[in-house]
Amino acid sequence: MKHTQRATLGGKLSAVLVAAGSSVGLGNIWRFPYVAGDNGGGAFLAIYILCVLIIGLPLMIAEFSVGRASHKNAVGAYRALDRKWSFLGYNGVLAAFLILGFYFVVSGWTAEYMVHSVTGELARYTTAEEYTAMFERFIGSPWRPLLYTSVFILATHFIIALGVQKGIERSAKVLMPLLFVILVALAIHSLLMPNGAEGLKFFLKPDFSKIGPATVLTALGQAFFSLSIGIGTMVTYASYFKPETNLRHTALNVTILDTLVALLAGIVIFPAVFSVGIEPSSGPSLVFITLPGIFNGMPWSMVWSSVFFLLLIVAALTSTISLHEVITAYMHEEWHLSRKAAAWATTGATMVLAALASLSLGVLNGWKICGLNLFDSLDYLTANILLPAGGFFTCIFVGWRLDRKVLEAQVTNDGHLPFRIRKVFVFLLRYLCPAVLLLVFLDNLGAF
Repeated sequence: MKHTQRATLGGKLSAVLVAAGSSVGLGNIWRFPYVAGDNGGGAFLAIYILCVLIIGLPLMIAEFSVGRASHKNAVGAYRALDRKWSFLGYNGVLAAFLILGFYFVVSGWTAEYMVHSVTGELARYTTAEEYTAMFERFIGSPWRPLLYTSVFILATHFIIALGVQKGIERSAKVLMPLLFVILVALAIHSLLMPNGAEGLKFFLKPDFSKIGPATVLTALGQAFFSLSIGIGTMVTYASYFKPETNLRHTALNVTILDTLVALLAGIVIFPAVFSVGIEPSSGPSLVFITLPGIFNGMPWSMVWSSVFFLLLIVAALTSTISLHEVITAYMHEEWHLSRKAAAWATTGATMVLAALASLSLGVLNGWKICGLNLFDSLDYLTANILLPAGGFFTCIFVGWRLDRKVLEAQVTNDGHLPFRIRKVFVFLLRYLCPAVLLLVFLDNLGAF
């Protein structure tokens, strides 16, 4: 298969950092801790890691194989390998666009809270009720969330417009190490807090008596969505991999880094939560309502609060870059726009959608889609329908439809690497992964 001249990532480390940047995001640092807290702590963590290895890893290798075999964007990749399956690429591009619609809004919230931390605004409040009222006033404002959302969108655009090597690759080499440094610093500080050891015990010591079928499905869903599978990001990024990149090692390293971030996030949050006597199952409010109160009771509260929200900004930015690139690469290659024009078109479209999503939490809250405002509708549609559908059909395509020679050539680097677990890998893709994803899909729709 002949390929046109295309940008490539610099080497093995670049491939890992860029792909890890795509998977690591607010889902690891914001969602994972409260989901783990709701589902038994250590027992949930053990099941989550198992799901990542059995379901997430094979799927990531599958998407890597599709991307590098074609050296094209998400739509072009599936079209090049089998024209009838190009719908799977369109599903990824659509999912990426709709996710950005609300993800940019939440990213803007993290920027707002960092500003409040630096200026000392967060330190003015003392109770959960005050933090709740502050959060509700902010998201209900017609212009402040829009301002921070726009800043975040333009920051993402600037990196994308620089290109694959100067923008995406360079930013990953800075943002990913920075993210880990901040996480480790916060984790050490959290562990040294009074009663922090109890929080660590809750998070790491399994209590399987609290585990039921619903918990297993929740862990499966969290593992799947945390790795950014089914939205075209891994296909798009793998299209920039060099021929000598070891797809299996890269996928394994990415899953390890992604899981390590979630693990560190738990070590940051649970000791702090136990230290001040807050329930670990506080839910989504942990970040924007509960944690500001925890920071307020610490020495150097402004410093630690600012560092934490800087961490959220970095995590959010690595994800928005990858989602933006899925759409930009598609428009650049399929619509034959220049890269800068494609980037601006993507930025403009997502800015409009994000603005409407933000306003739907305030002045446009009366606009409902099946009983949900636009923000919640985008979240529901992508998380419960488009992502699991993308993962399911990826399993079917790579497991049953894709030429075996193409798959083996990618996984073995044209025969230069051994593939001793080929039968296990194919079994997982053909049978176990699609069955599990179908269960997750049905559970998301309330079938169980």
